[in-house]
Amino acid sequence: MREAVPKMMLGTPYLSELGLRFDSYRPDEVTIRLVFRESLTNDGSVYHGGVIAAAMDTAGAAAAWSNHDFSKGTRASTVSMSIQYVGAARRSDLLCRARTVRRARELSFIEITATDESGTVVAHGIQTYRIV
Repeated sequence: MREAVPKMMLGTPYLSELGLRFDSYRPDEVTIRLVFRESLTNDGSVYHGGVIAAAMDTAGAAAAWSNHDFSKGTRASTVSMSIQYVGAARRSDLLCRARTVRRARELSFIEITATDESGTVVAHGIQTYRIV
């Protein structure tokens, strides 16, 4: 089931419309790429903050699923997410790297960093994700 997660996630209507793809999917560590499109920007070159948040949320959720014990449940949702925007990705793909830092009975705690293709940080985030 774990290996089916990337295809399942990207097959949902909203995420398939965004155009996300997985660059890597390893236990507790995921990188998702958002391929640049002008339609995802504020001005033709800089991503809308909501688009960045959606990509980061997806990367965090994928990190939670990437090492999940499926016998413990399959219903899930983001409980909380905090993002600090620190830069802009100008006419560049966005890379969201998520790492699970702790797993509890139902909750996973994830750190997420979004960068442009050159590695310049665009945003940092922390996420709490629940699977029951």
